[in-house]
Amino acid sequence: MNQQTINAQKANQLVQSGALLIDIRDADEFAREHIQHAQHIPMNLISSQTIRPAEQQAVIFYCRSGNRTQVNSAVLHASANADTYILEGGLDAWKKAGLPIEHDATQPLELNRQVQIAAGSIIVLGAILGASVSPWWHLLSAFVGAGLVFAGISGFCGLARLLMKMPWNKRSVAA
Repeated sequence: MNQQTINAQKANQLVQSGALLIDIRDADEFAREHIQHAQHIPMNLISSQTIRPAEQQAVIFYCRSGNRTQVNSAVLHASANADTYILEGGLDAWKKAGLPIEHDATQPLELNRQVQIAAGSIIVLGAILGASVSPWWHLLSAFVGAGLVFAGISGFCGLARLLMKMPWNKRSVAA
């Protein structure tokens, strides 16, 4: 079976001809925005031979930018006993081509983006207060920076855990 990258227009033609389209992003990303008719199978659930397409059915994998699918292309190819394709540029390229997506603005932003917004805001606030009120406020920026380093090294992000408990993130992504 073959594996190759494919642009959005050719991917759309294959989907119209019956190809299976699989979004490998996390559930919160998929809930907010995805390509119409795509199936959701997060990357952490994909393993060798988990995808069972119909006979002669091609499989197209995508993520937000195409980066995750490129990095995991060998695993993705091994997961389906079929010709597999990686959507070049991912969801971003699909949207840029003007192809149909499903967008649910009522779903919260992806947790990673929430962490980036919160951490960045706290760091900027610490820098501003440190420059205008007291240099001790710079410790706030240092604390958040240290937390990000710890999260990168350990895989545990306290800010993400806190944000998951916020009311806007309590809603089910399946809704």
